[in-house]
Amino acid sequence: MSAPRRRSAAGRAALRLCAASGFAVLGLSACGADRDRALGEEPGVHGPAALPARSVPLSSASAAVNASAMPSASAAPSAAAPTSLACTEGMQLIDGSYCEELEVRCLEKFYAPQNHLWVCKQVAEPTRCIGKERPMRYCMDTYEFPNRKGERPMVMQNFYQAQVQCAKAGKRVCTESEWTLACEGPERTPFPYGYVRDPNKCNGDKPWDRPDRSKLIDRDPRELERLWQGRVSGSQPECVSAFGVADLPGNTDELAASETNFPFDKKQNFDNVTTGGPWYYGTRNMCRPKIYTHDESFAYYYLSWRCCSEADGKPTDPRSPKQIARGWSFEKVKDIANHSWKLPLNPKWPGDEGYVSGGPK
Repeated sequence: MSAPRRRSAAGRAALRLCAASGFAVLGLSACGADRDRALGEEPGVHGPAALPARSVPLSSASAAVNASAMPSASAAPSAAAPTSLACTEGMQLIDGSYCEELEVRCLEKFYAPQNHLWVCKQVAEPTRCIGKERPMRYCMDTYEFPNRKGERPMVMQNFYQAQVQCAKAGKRVCTESEWTLACEGPERTPFPYGYVRDPNKCNGDKPWDRPDRSKLIDRDPRELERLWQGRVSGSQPECVSAFGVADLPGNTDELAASETNFPFDKKQNFDNVTTGGPWYYGTRNMCRPKIYTHDESFAYYYLSWRCCSEADGKPTDPRSPKQIARGWSFEKVKDIANHSWKLPLNPKWPGDEGYVSGGPK
């Protein structure tokens, strides 16, 4: 796989302020995991400040290839260790089996015309694994970055910058399958709290607030504050998965490292996906669907991420699976992160004195 092109001859990644649309799949009688992932998850809501990205048609779903042949970011060890010893403080041990194709049957849904998709309100119990199962064991931060209870999740950083931020803590950005397993739990529920969508448990269904594009590109602090409809980490006691991970779908959308290849649509083979969906009305806010149409330069006011690490004291490689497969060094990732157009690598984290979400001017 060739490395993604940077956005200029000087190698600067552009700040892409846009939103994607997706197709509904949960309204079908059976929805496989690859189909859900290929079709994509929450867009932000379309509006004057949003540049819609491409959605993946149904015909592409069968062409999507999970990167199981890539170096695994979290292979299961042969022997288990107690949770207290397996992960560092503030992280949850995720020790389970990821289903590569999950049958999900939607019982009740509504159509969100602004996003051109169906939103499932209730899923039939139970879901059923009809594909391969992959054992996984790894550690995941309890909250979104910087994993500080009572603080806002960090936003306005692109994927490369998120990787550098996680690496500062000795961690890496979680992969898409790690995120999904942590959200679904051992019972593979479509929402971390069960089978019925509830935007009051995981912050959702907020009204669209029409971002000012020019102000966003300039990272105007007053505009960023006006647009914020999120909640601080750890303030949603019912938005916790069976593995003890909080605030997964809803609230802020999240970046995750992609493990999926599209052999017939290389324009979607980015290093990252987005997952969970933001706080807006008309997003699915489920565990499994993903968006593959945002490239690595995508950053937004509702987009955060979460860090993972290997369990049991094993060394953690900060690179994504696709970067490992390409033979990228992490120095290359850091170079891009430090030279992103109009978007600095923020030296401060939420909770630090002087932190502002748009970063230094």
